[in-house]
Amino acid sequence: MNILNKFKIGLGKSSKNLSIGLNNLIFKKKINDKTLEQLEDFLIESDVGVEVAAELREKFSNTKVESKSEIFKILTDYIIEILKPLEKNLNNLNKHKPSVILVAGVNGVGKTTTIGKLGKILGKGNQKVVFGAADTFRAGAVSQLEVWAKKINAQIIKSDEGADPASVAYKALEYARKKKLDYLMIDTAGRLQNKKNLMDEFKKIINVLRKIDVNAPHETFLILDATTGQSAINQVEEFKKISPITGIIMTKLDGAAKGGILLAVSKKFKIPIVALGMGEKEDDLQIFSARHFANAIMTN
Repeated sequence: MNILNKFKIGLGKSSKNLSIGLNNLIFKKKINDKTLEQLEDFLIESDVGVEVAAELREKFSNTKVESKSEIFKILTDYIIEILKPLEKNLNNLNKHKPSVILVAGVNGVGKTTTIGKLGKILGKGNQKVVFGAADTFRAGAVSQLEVWAKKINAQIIKSDEGADPASVAYKALEYARKKKLDYLMIDTAGRLQNKKNLMDEFKKIINVLRKIDVNAPHETFLILDATTGQSAINQVEEFKKISPITGIIMTKLDGAAKGGILLAVSKKFKIPIVALGMGEKEDDLQIFSARHFANAIMTN
């Protein structure tokens, strides 16, 4: 199966939601101000965000669209225009050895699973990957990461449940440097219920990493769950207070009709997009392509 088809399958629910909604609005109707107002409302309800919906309505007005195909083309081109500059080039991640990637996200977004899947991608071409199991407070997080390490032939540094996450991160970076590994991916806790504790924990992890490498972490990736819709915006805002975010991975797109939230997040924060999670299988994490995303979500 080619990559575009994987995007189409993974984004099937979002695409169907947009297509049916647009068809209901436009089919056999004259496209006038009232139609465009309804279209703007529909786009907002599809989680693309108020700013994106308003810009699209303006584009429709200025080009005097007269058919459904024209609206689909304008939408497709607009999505590519917004998202193309945010494609994250993973080839640039290996400038450091090891390249330290701190992975953040609230509990339940699929963080540990995504680390495993991304680790498999980064481990291609004989690149060596080690996981730092620093989410020591969530029951089962360490054992879940162990399963992924075995599955993709990665190494793992862990400690007992409840151990200090910063000490795990420190040991993992020491190990990665000693063994001359290529990537260190550090799993972290995601409890936003107590923001101060989470913030203090993150700062401590970053501080101990910098005792070994002043530039660490080299990347901080935030995992977002597409099914949460607009709350993804709040999650980005909270985690940005803790650490600069260098990449976003959006998961569970196959289970949501809310793929438009990626546009809202991208328009507001302009953070590079690393990959999209579009299924439960090991290979269902796809490196982000703006063109594939736009063409898949606007299939009609």
